Amino acid sequence: MTACEISDNHQLIIKNEDLTIPADSVKMNCFIAYSDDTSSKKPIVLIVPEWWGLDTHVKTKANLLAELGYFAVGIDMYGNGKVASDPATAKTYTAPFYTNPQLALGRLQAALTKAKTYSQADTSRTAAIGYCFGGAMVLNSARLGLPVNGVVSFHGNLSGISPVKELFKAQVLICHGAIDQFVPAQEVATFKTQMDSLGIPYTFKEYANATHAFTNPASTENGKKFDLPIAYNEAADTASFNDMRVFFKRIFEK
Repeated sequence: MTACEISDNHQLIIKNEDLTIPADSVKMNCFIAYSDDTSSKKPIVLIVPEWWGLDTHVKTKANLLAELGYFAVGIDMYGNGKVASDPATAKTYTAPFYTNPQLALGRLQAALTKAKTYSQADTSRTAAIGYCFGGAMVLNSARLGLPVNGVVSFHGNLSGISPVKELFKAQVLICHGAIDQFVPAQEVATFKTQMDSLGIPYTFKEYANATHAFTNPASTENGKKFDLPIAYNEAADTASFNDMRVFFKRIFEK
């Protein structure tokens, strides 16, 4: 547990828990963060990691969301606590989810169902966010009808299964780096054309000088280590987090 905020009468405490959630053939070793504030129930925010797996980046974001009053769930998407230490392993781990988009949908639904059993959680206000691989997964799951109020993709791939307007239950926020070499301009254009042609509303935010993986402080080192065009961008990280906060305020209004 960590203390994150001091008021006149109370020091807000962030509680962390490890949680195992059964899903299809695996057990997802997830991470939960929420505050001890009992004045109101907390909207649920599922977090899908980058292709590295459930790591410090996701746990940091979960704690930040908890400070803001959300019930955050970092998802062990691969299951059984698997994390990747290099791009080749990460590609192997992510491949089944691109081949079978229903796999991600099922694991997100399992995490959402479990989160809703917590007394602290507001079951009527839910969202899923994801980073890189995770962004692609929450977007694809929204296309398949994931029953949440909203999804947010941070530097995630925008291609995937073709959207069907009738399946969309979630509002969409895309946070995209302007110089992301993994998500080229044509992919962005195709995404916008698909969504516009179907009349599916979305918000698209683009951040100057931001590459792929711009929200993760480890990206600069990983980029150098593995010769990848990725880097941390503090300005874009801050701006996209704030854009997410505005988005949540809008979709969670009662």
